Amino acid sequence: MTAIDIPRALHRGEDELPFVDLGDGSELQLLQCDVEAGLWVIRTRFPAGYVVQTHKHTGEVFAFTITGRWRYAEYPEVNTAGSYLYEPAGSVHTLVVPEDDEGVTDVWFAIRGANLNLDADGNVTSVIDAGVVRDFYLAACESAGHPRPAVIGL
Repeated sequence: MTAIDIPRALHRGEDELPFVDLGDGSELQLLQCDVEAGLWVIRTRFPAGYVVQTHKHTGEVFAFTITGRWRYAEYPEVNTAGSYLYEPAGSVHTLVVPEDDEGVTDVWFAIRGANLNLDADGNVTSVIDAGVVRDFYLAACESAGHPRPAVIGL
């Protein structure tokens, strides 16, 4: 095998991929996206008191907390800076950032499959998957005047 045959590692610096405003006080940075494989890797920033709609995952989720703290309303554990969380496919939960959290809660997620957003009766109200996140992120970057970001996989 020659050096030409060896795939290169891909690097993106934090400043190469902008955070975009989700319009609700949170921000999103898309790091990698593979629509065919159903993989989306994101970094999110949540303000204190933020709540993500109850949702069900169709695939696995891997999460690492960079700063701040958050938990699932359905579980007692609190994720703090340095915490790692694994979510199996089929898990259902509501992400909550405590009201008294100081600063921004910054979390990295690698998500396989889709998030099925649920209403109080467990009915699916919307679906978020790699394609939806890709399209939203690219449109938000364009709207904010950012050049097309070099997201891995796009």
